[in-house]
This record gives sequence, structure tokens and C-alpha cells, in this order.
Amino acid sequence: MSEALKRINVPIDRTWNLSDILSEDQIDKMIEDIQNECANLVQFKNKLSVKTAAECLFTMSRAGLIIEKLFVYCNMKWDEDKSSTHYGELCSKVDMLLTEYSSATSFIAPAFSSMKKSDLIAMREDPTFEYYTMFLDEIIRKKKHLLSEKEEQLLAQTSSFSDEFKTIFSLFDNVNVPFGEVEIDGNNVKLSHGLYSLLMQNEDRAVRKNAYESMYHGYKSMIDTIAEVYIGSVKSDCFYAKVRKYPSSLIQALYQDNVPQKVYDNLIYAVRKYTPVMHKYIKYRKKSLKVDKLKMYDMYVPIVKGMNENIDYERAYTTVIDALAPLGQEYISILKQAKTERWIDVEETENKRSGAYSWGVYGTHPYVLLNHKGTIHDLFTIAHEMGHAMHSYYSNAKQCYEKAGYSIFVAEIASTVNEVLLIKHLLKTATGEKRKYLLSYYVDMFRTTLFRQTMFSEFEKYAHETIENGEPLSYKKMCDKYAELNSFYYGPDVETDENISYEWVRIPHFYNAFYVYKYATGLTCAVNIAHMILSDPKEGYAKYKKFLSAGGSMYPLDIIKLVDIDLTKQQPYTVAMKEFTDTLDELIK
Repeated sequence: MSEALKRINVPIDRTWNLSDILSEDQIDKMIEDIQNECANLVQFKNKLSVKTAAECLFTMSRAGLIIEKLFVYCNMKWDEDKSSTHYGELCSKVDMLLTEYSSATSFIAPAFSSMKKSDLIAMREDPTFEYYTMFLDEIIRKKKHLLSEKEEQLLAQTSSFSDEFKTIFSLFDNVNVPFGEVEIDGNNVKLSHGLYSLLMQNEDRAVRKNAYESMYHGYKSMIDTIAEVYIGSVKSDCFYAKVRKYPSSLIQALYQDNVPQKVYDNLIYAVRKYTPVMHKYIKYRKKSLKVDKLKMYDMYVPIVKGMNENIDYERAYTTVIDALAPLGQEYISILKQAKTERWIDVEETENKRSGAYSWGVYGTHPYVLLNHKGTIHDLFTIAHEMGHAMHSYYSNAKQCYEKAGYSIFVAEIASTVNEVLLIKHLLKTATGEKRKYLLSYYVDMFRTTLFRQTMFSEFEKYAHETIENGEPLSYKKMCDKYAELNSFYYGPDVETDENISYEWVRIPHFYNAFYVYKYATGLTCAVNIAHMILSDPKEGYAKYKKFLSAGGSMYPLDIIKLVDIDLTKQQPYTVAMKEFTDTLDELIK
């Protein structure tokens, strides 16, 4: 194995230019400015009124932007080299500043919430508060769920331990669960989450089976403890929903994005309706792998072998640009600008942060971190992360700082649109095994993102409703329910064994309740948008640009209506499921 590339040897045009955010000689002054602004904010505490409200909010924004710049810059510099003690210590210092800022601003939302509704509405209509209309809308909307001052103070104090279930699970999952060892090429190797994901794609079925059984043996050996941690988390969700007068914990979670329960229920109904198509795929997967009985450890191994084509970065980026041509010349010119102006950190280097992301700060262009190795997965990663970057670019260009940030509900849509357009572009010329690989890649995107995440959503709903109905929740009940769902979603051609009934135990997103459904709605929206753009590029992109530029200036469902998508209806799911069905049919053919 060759040594990791040292950063000093990377061509400068393959590294990002973080000096566009700030220069290092500004840091001390920025820290001083944040501390001064925090001191200014504290002066408004217990004195906030309609007359001083605007000044308080402007002060909050000034401090927020400065600390955001510092936080993003220092963490991205540390990501270049995680062994750097200088940037590690600087990040710790900024974290402490962030805590100071959070403390200094903690009184603001409650103070506004305690104001008369008529005063809040008057401020909402006042041009002075133009940047803060969404902030005020949220205060007004959530006012009915506000408790008395003493009750709010009490609830605020419980937040210091109410999130501990997530922390406890993380420690168990990453440190304490005994996953054991698995034999690979005659050697015993300690199993980990990362290795497990790789082994599930191993062509040797015995290796997959051993990893699968070893992983679940570890979870089952600690099931009593882990189950109680999750049950405690569910009870906590239900407690806060009840105290704040929400009908259910699901409605409370959806309320944060102003999403009605109809959207959640509509997703489950639509996906359930199309499970026969998923069963058809599972049957095809079994046939392709030439096994008598498909096991759950056979679900991730590629059914097309040998797609090891090396795609260097220059060719990969050009391919992405070609694939996104339907989005128009303006979009493409910005993508080219991103490459030439060094928005992207390309190479995997010694001690660099792994994975990929898009990040940035208001007032400068977005950045993208890659670790490009030349696989087809890396090609899709470029398209995905540049989708995030372009979403941020357009939102920042159109919106003020206070409204530029978009919610998680819409965050994965633009990135997935790019992936869908890339797949469709590659399929135009792909033949033989390469075409088969791309079709299977697309089908599996539906399986893992639309069907599997919806199955997760059903499970979460069951767990919370059980507690809310006053019934006891046990690991046995949850295992039985999960096995039932797994069998329903995947069908008779895969064995729902005892091990897979414990899969719910290892899903970290369950500790952020009712989050996973957003992955499923995100893919649904992306497929619809890609279809719209390819059907009528000029008109389609005009609508899509409005979506990209909306930031957080509207609620999520209003933003996706800009691209003619209404998730309270069946139509978006019909479009997505037709895409899934047609792709599967061609794959089988």
C-alpha cells in the first residue's frame, strides 16, 4: 500500500482557498468582536420591548455571522489535517465562544414569545423587521405551545439531560457493543461499523454471513440495556409533546417544519402501495445472485461485478458538467467557476478528514471537501456535493443572512437531483454490464432511500404510539414489529430471520425522532424535479432556480410547491414509483 499523499505535494488548483472566508490575522479581532456583541446582547435581557426589539435582533445577527465565519473556517482548516494541534485548539476555543453566544441569545426567543400577539404581528408588518419575518412567524405560530415562564425555565433545565439517550446509545454502539471478530482471507479481524458495511458487499457469501451474524450477536448480547435506552428516548419524546400540548410526538416533530401529518401518512400509504414492485426486485436479486434463498446479508452485494473503471478528477468533473447541462448555461458557468476559483478540496491526503461534504458561510461562496479516488462512487459524490453547494450559492445570493439557511427537509433534494441527472446522462451511452450496473445503482437508491426509510418511519410511529396509548413497550414487541415490517416491505423471496428483527437497535437516527422520512420525501421530490427539467429544460429550470434561491424564506412545503410538488397528494409518488418500476423493468430485461 502506498503512503498517503502529503498536502504539500498536492497541486494548488486541487485545494480549496479558505482565505476567501477570512485571513488568519483577523481572528483575534473577530474573537474580541464576538465577546463585545455578546456583552451587548446581555444588556437586552429582562429589558426587551417593542422599541428595542430590532436593535436586539440586529446585534444577534452581527454576532452570529462573525462566529459562524470563525467556526466554519477553523473547522475546515482542521479538516485539512486532523493532527494539527493548532487548529484543534482553535476549534475548541471557538466552541467555547459558541457556548457563550448561545447563552447570550437564549433569552431572545422566550422574550419575544411573551410579547402580545398583536405586537408581534405589528412587527411582522413593519419594514424594519424585513429580515426577521420568518423568525416572527415562528414565534407567533408556536406561541400556543408556550408555557408559563416558570414552566419554561424548568423545561430548559431538563434539556441538559433529556438528550443523554442519544449520547448513551452512541457510546454503546461505538465503544461497548462486542461485535467480535470475523475471518477474512484466513485472518481474524475485529468487526466495526465501517468494516461491516464493506463486508456486506463482499462477493464471498460466507464472509457476509459471518459478519452479519457476528454483528447481530453483539447487539443481542446487550439487548436489554440498549432497548431500555431507546424506550427512554421514546418516552422523553412523548413527555415533551404532552407537556407542550401537542396531540402526539409525531405532530410535534412535524410541527417544527410546519408539515401536517398528512404528508407523513401519505408517504407510508404510497410506498406500501408499491411494495409489489419492490418484491419483484428482490426476486430478481435472488435470481441474479443464483441462491436458493435470499438472506438479508445478500441485500448489499453488487449484482453486477467488475465495475472498477478509474475516473480521474478532471474527467469526472467534466462528466458532471455534461450531465447537468439541462440546468442551463448559468448553472454550468458557476460549476466551472467553482473549479477554477478553488472552492473544492479534491485529494485524499495524510490526516485529512474522511468522506465528503459541502459547507460554507454567508457572504462567501460554498466549499466542497472530497477524497477523490477515481471510483464511480466518487463521480456521484461530486455531483451530490456540488448540488448542495449550488443550493447554498443560490440561496445566499438571493436571501439575507437571516433567511438564507434552508431546513433539513429540503437539504437533500438538490444534491439528489444532480445524482438523478447524472445517472440519466450516463445511461444515454452506457451499454452491456456498465448499463446494467447503472440501472442496479438507481434501483438500489430507491430501495435504500425510499422504501427502507419509509419502513423505518413506520417503526418509529409504532414505538411512539404504543407509549402514547398507555401500553408498555418492550424489545420483544419492537423486534416482532420490525420483523413484520421487514417481511412486508421486502416480500417472500428474502428470509426475515431472527437477526434482522433486531436491526432497529442499530439505527442512530431513531434518537432524532421522525427524521428519516425526510430522506424518502427528498428522493421523491428529486425524481420529480429531474423529470420536470428534462421534459422542459427552460421552464423547468426557471422553477427550479426559484426553489434553489428560496433558502429559509418560506416553509418547506411552500418551497417545494415552487417546483409544482405537493406531498399531500399521491401524484409526486406516482411519478417516482413509475421511475422505479421502469428502471427495474429495463434492468430485468
